[in-house]
Amino acid sequence: MPDIRKAKTEDSITIVQLAREIWEPTYDPILPKGQAKYMLDIIFEPGKIEEQIAKGEQQYLLCYDEGKAIGFAAYAPRPEMPEVYKLHKLYCLPAVQGRGYGKMLIKAVEQEVLNAGKNILELNVNRDNKAKLFYEGMGYEVAYDEDIPFGPYWMNDHVMRKELQNEQTYM
Repeated sequence: MPDIRKAKTEDSITIVQLAREIWEPTYDPILPKGQAKYMLDIIFEPGKIEEQIAKGEQQYLLCYDEGKAIGFAAYAPRPEMPEVYKLHKLYCLPAVQGRGYGKMLIKAVEQEVLNAGKNILELNVNRDNKAKLFYEGMGYEVAYDEDIPFGPYWMNDHVMRKELQNEQTYM
């Protein structure tokens, strides 16, 4: 039975290892050459993840199956819009995608948002990422598009949003 738990600072290495297995196969086909590695090295620097967890800048959830870490999510309130939470990261190992783990993780995040007394969750997804279909299936809709500079590259994203209902259940 899969298990989802809140990550602690010592879990930052596990999160980085998962990201390294997930990012390049996910993004190399849809991003300009070198962009996935460039972003991975910046976003998933171990000290940065540890600091985000320690300072509460982002809450991380880890998903385990049979004792093995297979995915994670990260979320936080949006400082400029405190009534809205943002899903910053949601990733599962390629070998387990399509088995419901991502759905479990996003539902766990949705429940955490509701527990915080909020009911809007939004996320960014690359316009060419097939994960857009997953999010649509989970009830998210494109609110707007944005192009975000990231070093010498651009992130060309849909911003998707969902209004959460109180009958959400954890896992």
